[in-house]
Amino acid sequence: MSSGAPYRVVDTLFLWYLGRPERPVLVGSLNLVFSGRGVSLRYAPEWLQIGFPLSEDLPLVDREHLPREKGVAAGAVDDARPDRWGERVIRQVERPPRLSLLEMLFFAGDGRFGALGVSTAAETYTPSNKSPLPQLADVDAVHELVRKVLAGEMIDEAHRRLIAPGATMGGARPKALIQMEGVEWVLKFAEEDMSSEPLVEHAAMTLAAQAGITVAETRPIKLDRGAAVAVKRFDRAPGQRLHSLSANVALKAAGSELSYPNLAQLLRRRGPTEGGVNRRQMHELFRRLIFNILIDNTDDHEKNHALIVTDAQHHLLSPAFDVLPTGQALGYQAMVVGVDGAISSVDNALSMSQAYWLSRREAVAEAKDVAEIVNHWRAHFVAAGIDRNTIDILATQIDRSHLLEQRCALTK
Repeated sequence: MSSGAPYRVVDTLFLWYLGRPERPVLVGSLNLVFSGRGVSLRYAPEWLQIGFPLSEDLPLVDREHLPREKGVAAGAVDDARPDRWGERVIRQVERPPRLSLLEMLFFAGDGRFGALGVSTAAETYTPSNKSPLPQLADVDAVHELVRKVLAGEMIDEAHRRLIAPGATMGGARPKALIQMEGVEWVLKFAEEDMSSEPLVEHAAMTLAAQAGITVAETRPIKLDRGAAVAVKRFDRAPGQRLHSLSANVALKAAGSELSYPNLAQLLRRRGPTEGGVNRRQMHELFRRLIFNILIDNTDDHEKNHALIVTDAQHHLLSPAFDVLPTGQALGYQAMVVGVDGAISSVDNALSMSQAYWLSRREAVAEAKDVAEIVNHWRAHFVAAGIDRNTIDILATQIDRSHLLEQRCALTK
């Protein structure tokens, strides 16, 4: 904890809203349920007067909101938990006396995704960690700490502040928070056997931008050994933290199947209608789907899509993140694509084009534009500094007949 006091095992913690970090607002209490395998939320009286529903399954009513199932927290609270890498850091670095979901929520710390915070007190916001973020000059020291976590080695107390449990959604890759030019970034490292992955992610993300997709800004960061990629946080703005939801939470809160078409319909229903913003967002989601199919990104699960909630309670599609070839030749996406389920095909995506507010002809035109960009992926990856051997390995997946034939059919 930031105060240096030891953590005391409790069954109740407190949720705070940090939209304006200098003025935290108490949201309510978090309680262990389901024999310690879930966490509920009860709004505080003041939040019921001045607040908003954190997600559609957490209406502003005075009752205990239970989680949907064991192993999760209620509604939007579940997005405040650490990702898989963060849980690994908590187990090894923080070593709490108990490892329930309540502890995971608490030890995720002040740098977690979105605008929610977890505190031991209802009177003041007292998170587990509110240390200054490492700077660019610290990246090699942070990389060494990541190596120690991966190796299961001890980390001394003096260096613990350099490695936060993680600030992204549903990822297992090693990462840390860093501040560059007064802005927060997530610094993502390679696993030992995947040393080129950070540069591949940077290349794929910048290629997606050329395809008309709004992406989180990325920068390659040189290390003493290899490279990392820095991803600018989209859940932060000057003086603000932005309330954000994963597609996982938002779709389940709406009682919808986890699918691209249902996410598009959520954007239609909850997105801003002024100026056709919701329609444009639906079109972009379709482009993201086509890009993921053609670049062989099959790790496009529901926690790798996010929505930013505005002060007017509109939902905006966040910049794309965690977009890169997975190289597994699975042949299916992580979410439902169309009438043929999760099958990775443009035809399957086109089968539900109307869900994106597109006629079939308009959807084909969108897919063609994306395919023309993906056709030049090799040259783009070379320009991004990726070695020929890695590109040849990626080509066995991205240019395999199943995907190459689809690109050719669109661009002939």
